[in-house]
Amino acid sequence: MLLERRVFIVVSGPPASGKSTVAPVLAQAMGLPLIAKDIIKDALMATIATPDIETSRQLGRAAVTAMYAIAAASPVGAVIESTFLRSVAIAAVGRLEGDVIEVFCRCRRQVAVQRYLNRSGTRHAGHFDADRSPEEIWNEENAQPIAGGWPVLQVDTNTPVDIEVVLARITAVNSTWSTTTAADDPGHGWPRSACLRACAIQRRA
Repeated sequence: MLLERRVFIVVSGPPASGKSTVAPVLAQAMGLPLIAKDIIKDALMATIATPDIETSRQLGRAAVTAMYAIAAASPVGAVIESTFLRSVAIAAVGRLEGDVIEVFCRCRRQVAVQRYLNRSGTRHAGHFDADRSPEEIWNEENAQPIAGGWPVLQVDTNTPVDIEVVLARITAVNSTWSTTTAADDPGHGWPRSACLRACAIQRRA
C-alpha cells in the first residue's frame, strides 16, 4: 500500500482481543514498521530482572515510553500496538506528528478471558499473567477506543479477521485525507469527511 502522508495505525483493545495478530499483518501489508509494546517489554525483561509484579508494571510503563519515542522518530509512521490506557493515550497519541487511524479490536469479554487463560504461561514469566486481577486486565480504560478525535475503525475479533477488509477501510480514510484540503479540517488535523466516513464504518462493524 502506497501512503502519501506520514501515518500511524494505532491498534488498540483490551488484552487478548487479537491486537498482536492483527497488527503485524497490517504492518507488512502497509510497508510500515511494527512497534509493539510487549515486544519492547520482552526485550527489557531479557536483560533486567523482573522479580515481582510491580517491577513488571514499571517495565511496562518504560516499554510504552520507548514505543512512543520510536514511533515519533519514524519518518513514514508506524503500526503501533499496545493495550492503551485511554486517559493517558489520548494526549500521547495526539502528539505524534502525522495522520492517525485507530484500529480497535473488539471481542466479547468471555472470548478474551479464554484467550488470556490459554496464553498464560506461554509468555515471559515477567508478565505475571496469572497474578493479574480481572479489574487490572479488563477495565473502562482499555475496553473502549482511545478516540482522541481521529478516525476509529472497530474490528470484530471474535472470529478470524478479514485483513483485506480492514486494509480497504484504512485506504478509504487515507485517500479521503489525501484529497481533502486543510480548510475542511474539523479541529484535530483530520478532514471532516474522513472523520464522518470512519464513524460510518464504525457503526457498520
